[in-house]
Amino acid sequence: MKLENLTFKGGVNVPHYKELTESLPIERAKEPSMVAIPLHQHTGAPCEPLVKVGDNIKVGQKIGESEAFVSAPVHSSVSGTVKDIIHIPIPTGLTVKCVVIESDGKNELHESVNPKGRLEDLSPKEIIEIIKEAGITGMGGASFPTHVKLSPPPDKKIDTVLINGAECEPYLTADHRVMVEEPEKVIIGLKAIMKALGVEKGIIGIEKNKPDAIIALKEASKDEANISIATLKVKYPQGDEKRLINAILGRVVPSGGLPMDVGAVVSNVSTARAIAEVILEGKPLYERVTTVTGNGIRNPKNLLVKIGTPFKDLIEECGGFNENSPGKIISGGPMMGISQFSIDVPIIKGSGGILVLTQREAKPEPVLPCIRCGKCLEVCPVKLQPLYISSYTLKHNFDKAEEYHALDCVECGACSYICPAKRPLVESIRLAKREILAKRKAK
Repeated sequence: MKLENLTFKGGVNVPHYKELTESLPIERAKEPSMVAIPLHQHTGAPCEPLVKVGDNIKVGQKIGESEAFVSAPVHSSVSGTVKDIIHIPIPTGLTVKCVVIESDGKNELHESVNPKGRLEDLSPKEIIEIIKEAGITGMGGASFPTHVKLSPPPDKKIDTVLINGAECEPYLTADHRVMVEEPEKVIIGLKAIMKALGVEKGIIGIEKNKPDAIIALKEASKDEANISIATLKVKYPQGDEKRLINAILGRVVPSGGLPMDVGAVVSNVSTARAIAEVILEGKPLYERVTTVTGNGIRNPKNLLVKIGTPFKDLIEECGGFNENSPGKIISGGPMMGISQFSIDVPIIKGSGGILVLTQREAKPEPVLPCIRCGKCLEVCPVKLQPLYISSYTLKHNFDKAEEYHALDCVECGACSYICPAKRPLVESIRLAKREILAKRKAK
């Protein structure tokens, strides 16, 4: 099968705005003086603290854990002293329990941080346990615990692992730089995932607007007979895992289904890198690459950032705001990111970017009545009818919104982007999903 110029049906072509940072090498961010590390920054059960105020902590030390299977432990990103354990807001909009640690600047590693051995010598079970203990989650935004993804039920036969290098969200270039600068780690991470699942076929999907990343990974994988590089058309939301499966493998994940239902597992580029680092170095997931960008920031950068670092510190490191006050600050990209009301929130495992828009860029356009043009139906990658779901939601008819498969919406925002009337389509569908799930939970 020729793995070139692949895509899915639907979607939109959005301006990339990646030129601000796509050629900038990753820099290590300045050492934070204080970090607030959330104990719930992943899909699943929150962790409980394993430390108390006054404890001395080392880098990589486990500070939070849950007995639940769908969860991921949390580790310290600095060495220092626990100053508080309090509830504070995080970029997802939740207010969660956080361990506040004052850094001593020494970055002393915990004794548990040591290489785990050669990948060739590790069993699938050992790989999964290493990933679990390292607290590795999906780093493309969803933050689903990786060890859970690598433990499918026996009846789900996985034949392909896909690594998502699309990074289709405008402005963000963190994954791009990881692929260019550390392709060997991406390959090692992919091989670890393949071995954990007992799979012989691995494919890395990259959009064509990242030619240097394609070259780097083709070179890094040239001796790997079971690993291929797929080039993808530049289209949003190419990086959605179900769209990626459809584009590369031609398979359709059923409504309400998961990638494992069609024999695939999808993982993010930065997640693969994190898996390589824990095997090679014993390094738990306590830092990540984050893009700080936008026309509202003075000096955009790709930074290697410690989990728990305040947004404020990173914005200051990038020269501060271009204007006296920004128009909007977003955790993530402009399509699926979450607007922030404060820059005191901490970086979490899923923080791929901090986007600062100018006041002119953030100024909302007037909302007009729907003209029934049907453009939202044409671009919806899930083949939904956003205008009807939104209309029923605005009338508080959530049962009807459910009939129109509101829960299948991936919240990509393509419908809102293309709408000439600037209707709040994805926002109202998000509301419908919350109400439908709340009603199900109450039954």
